[in-house]
Amino acid sequence: MTRMTSSASLASGQPGVLIIGGGLVGASLAIALDAAGIAATLVETAAPRADAQPSYDERNLALARASVNGLDAIGVWRHASAAATPIRHIHVSRAGEFGSARIDAARHGVEALGWTLPARELGAALLRRLDECTRLTRLAPATLAAIEPLADGWRARIHAADGEVSIDAALLVGADGSESFVRGQLGIAAERHDYRQTLFVCTVTPERDHAHRAWERFADEGPVALLPLAERRCGLVLTASADEAEAVAALDDTGFIALAQRRFGWRLGRLGRPGRRHSYAIHRVAADQLTAPRAVLVGNAAQTVHPIGAQGFNLGLRDALTLAELVAAASDPGEATLLARYAARRAPDREATMAMSHGLVQLACLPQPLLAPLRSLALLACDRLPPLQRALARGGMGFRGEPPLAVLERLP
Repeated sequence: MTRMTSSASLASGQPGVLIIGGGLVGASLAIALDAAGIAATLVETAAPRADAQPSYDERNLALARASVNGLDAIGVWRHASAAATPIRHIHVSRAGEFGSARIDAARHGVEALGWTLPARELGAALLRRLDECTRLTRLAPATLAAIEPLADGWRARIHAADGEVSIDAALLVGADGSESFVRGQLGIAAERHDYRQTLFVCTVTPERDHAHRAWERFADEGPVALLPLAERRCGLVLTASADEAEAVAALDDTGFIALAQRRFGWRLGRLGRPGRRHSYAIHRVAADQLTAPRAVLVGNAAQTVHPIGAQGFNLGLRDALTLAELVAAASDPGEATLLARYAARRAPDREATMAMSHGLVQLACLPQPLLAPLRSLALLACDRLPPLQRALARGGMGFRGEPPLAVLERLP
């Protein structure tokens, strides 16, 4: 049984893996390590409740097929699948231009390209799976105060609910988000880019059935997306520039729906019944390196990408599963060769995903009329040329680079 404790000892009594950050990626890594028989300690800032963890928020996550395979492999998906909605079709277009790209699951021999799941539901599933772990020590609520290098690892000072504890670990993992304290303590710099955009998310009910189709529509103002949800509802993701974000936030439901309707169009008929709105500033953060001696960054601590294409958690989960796979095969979780192998394996996926998300928002939303024919032709090529269509589909499903073995169980 998972122990809620502030004891400094790991589950095995020996230095193992110390994970700082109990969000979606940190929790997934802890579960994957436990499933592989690896002792670990998970330090969570929030109390172990879905309504207390900031990353278990109101977003609707588009989980790539590879991510669902991975979550299934580590025993999380059985706790989440009932709340998930399959994505069987994807439609990509740009307002005012003639090109579009369509991806259909059946065309690629799978029953779904991915699934939509509220972040809060995934968080609740992770918590249920964490409660089943047997080799995991959890400190919550607790925060990392400082780290000190040792000959064979790190000593971390943790501020826990009932006092300060000291933990020695052979491998330190920073899974503590875009403003990672671990990254700063390791002296790893990060490149930052402010997109000067704000993301507004809520649920809506369209007049027409979404038919398990996800829509991504680009415009000068930024992308807008509709994700299929249960009960014919959709998750709306609308991007506003920094100059208009305050005005959009001040809109009442009628005004906000009118804006969403104008930005998205009428392919699903009239949009209605908006749920509670939430907003998030959009930044890009890329760590200069993924590893330091006996330390590694995963998830948003390693890279925070633009939400266009819904790649953030999917990329972070592949970080976690790759790291767990390598640690499970090694006698020392922090050895230099293991961390070098991790960085090499993650590089192609990380670089391609970051380039895709950054490039799309820069090109697809650039208000340049001369680019319109080229953008339309590019979308038509992705729609009609089989090699491009297959590459687009496989990348969207999360099969890039050298994926972790856990996601390949049902590789199409």
